[in-house]
Amino acid sequence: MKYKLGSKKLEKLKPYLYILPAAIIVIAFRLIPIFLSFLISFYHWSISGTGRFIGLANYSHLFKDPEFWQSMLNTFYLVIFVVPTTIILSLTFAALLNNITKIKGFFRTVYYIPTVTSMVAISIVWKIIFNQQSGLANFLIQKIGMEPLGWLSESRGIFTLLFAKIGVHLPAILGGPSLALFSIIIVSIWRSLGYNTIIYLAGLQNIPNMYYEASKIDGASKFQQFKDITIPMISPTTFYILMMTTITTFQVFSQVYLMTGPPIGGPLGTTKVILYYIFETGFGENQDLSYASSIALVLFIIILSLTLLQKKFEKKYVHYQ
Repeated sequence: MKYKLGSKKLEKLKPYLYILPAAIIVIAFRLIPIFLSFLISFYHWSISGTGRFIGLANYSHLFKDPEFWQSMLNTFYLVIFVVPTTIILSLTFAALLNNITKIKGFFRTVYYIPTVTSMVAISIVWKIIFNQQSGLANFLIQKIGMEPLGWLSESRGIFTLLFAKIGVHLPAILGGPSLALFSIIIVSIWRSLGYNTIIYLAGLQNIPNMYYEASKIDGASKFQQFKDITIPMISPTTFYILMMTTITTFQVFSQVYLMTGPPIGGPLGTTKVILYYIFETGFGENQDLSYASSIALVLFIIILSLTLLQKKFEKKYVHYQ
């Protein structure tokens, strides 16, 4: 009887034993660091591991820090440009791929290559492309009669540059992201395009064909089919891509570290995004881990708030079969 009872208890424990290795890794390398980061943010703590309690002083300084606000503005520029552009282009390419009957696998592979390519390699290649003297980008725009641009060295906003061509001078607040940051935006869109295209393609292929056949009988046009059938049916896929692209864009780091500088984050700090500012604060000259932790916590709250806001609109705009 005791043996049977022990066996039942063991059966109940089995699922937890299976997830125990993964749980240990998550606790050790995720939850504990998050808790310690939160704790350290209330101290003046250096990389040597010594510190003193200062309460909310780090957070008070953070909201008065112009570099923090500049890096947040740069990050929001990234999100505002990258997320909607990626969604629109990914859906467009997925719709085109969905209509291809031959060598579809070849095109899937081609689109997916950037996703599995090292970000270091991608950044180095794009830095060469954007080179002001010998880069492919300037070679192409010169072919259409434009002057070469300092893609990674221009601190003026792209809207400022565009309107200056027609003699209109915009105030700095309306100038938009610098040309250097816009170059980072291009790379970020290109990198995420392949993965999101494949996800959209999977969503499109899961739409039952009977809906399109019924709409044809009713005389619906291709545009009406896309608007009234395709868009609602792939709304769960769109919601997933929206959330994941937003989160990953807030965490852009490698492109800035490898493509800009010296100093990194230049010119004039217009490409310094929030994640690089956290790295620079914690592991740069000052090695102020406590202040870096307070910035990281604010970033966590922003991403969490945006995720919850997106979840709030899920029931209204996302339709599950």
